[in-house]
Amino acid sequence: MKSIQLKATLVRVPVIGLGCMGMTPIYSPPDETENLKAIDAAIDAGANFLDTSDAYADGKNEEFLGRALRGRRDKVILATKFGNIRYPDGRRAVNGRPEYVAEAADACLHRLQTDVIDVFYQHRVDPDTPIEETVGAMARLVEAGKVRALGLSEAGPATIRRAHATHPIAALQTEYSLWSRFPEADILPTCRDLGIAFVAYAPLGRGFLTGRFASPDDLHAKDRRRDMPRYAPENFDHNLALLGTVREIAKARGATPAQIALAWLAAQGVVSIPGGHRPAHVAENAAAADVALSADEVARLGAAFPDDAARGTRYPEGQLKALGI
Repeated sequence: MKSIQLKATLVRVPVIGLGCMGMTPIYSPPDETENLKAIDAAIDAGANFLDTSDAYADGKNEEFLGRALRGRRDKVILATKFGNIRYPDGRRAVNGRPEYVAEAADACLHRLQTDVIDVFYQHRVDPDTPIEETVGAMARLVEAGKVRALGLSEAGPATIRRAHATHPIAALQTEYSLWSRFPEADILPTCRDLGIAFVAYAPLGRGFLTGRFASPDDLHAKDRRRDMPRYAPENFDHNLALLGTVREIAKARGATPAQIALAWLAAQGVVSIPGGHRPAHVAENAAAADVALSADEVARLGAAFPDDAARGTRYPEGQLKALGI
């Protein structure tokens, strides 16, 4: 697997990793045996950059990974996130206060059953806490040997620059895919200017770009995607029609639509962390690292997905306010 070195760190990550959010209830009921096989497949394929968060299933996702990696922690590059909080009554909040940073890190380490986190991200920017204070507290975790590299998630360009001036930011994690191209305007250029690795989450449009869904009825009754505007019945058919070029190139290449979508991201010079909880899908996604698209294919895909091509916002309206701060 091709890999990149995170700037100012000893951490090296593969260009395709594994998003682990779906290994706890969010899309469909999880199968722990299948999840464990999926992690095996990721390690075997070199897609061993595993991503989680303390917000996923209220920490249960980290607890699962802690169990899954027992005895083989050294086989993976482990990333987690903090600061995105959901209260029992459903209210959301973001906490980036320095004292909470230290508290959250210790809790993550405990759940993951490890003594060091390879990449520690602030999951969302706290608008009420100066980013310098949050990153300053994160930097102290590096000094203490609890964290190897710092990251931000869904931060805006000005915040990224302020954070990086406080302590080197190794990675920025933000949604990016053929149907979510907003980072190209100013976020990707900022990362390139500062030498920050860009890590694309939801690189397959939460599964939509794989072409495996024919209608919203294909989703599990409790699937979170039912709340996502782009999966809404009034938007679904329009968005499904966008996949024509992806399918054409995939057929000509003897590849899958998922592999073509991931190969397009690789051509942009970014790291992808597609979700997966089935070993066959994980292996398929990892194999996209070997699909080198031609300049013409990259251009065709880009033309098929202009920035405003997808119908519907990428998150429900209420969640958009926490993005790009």
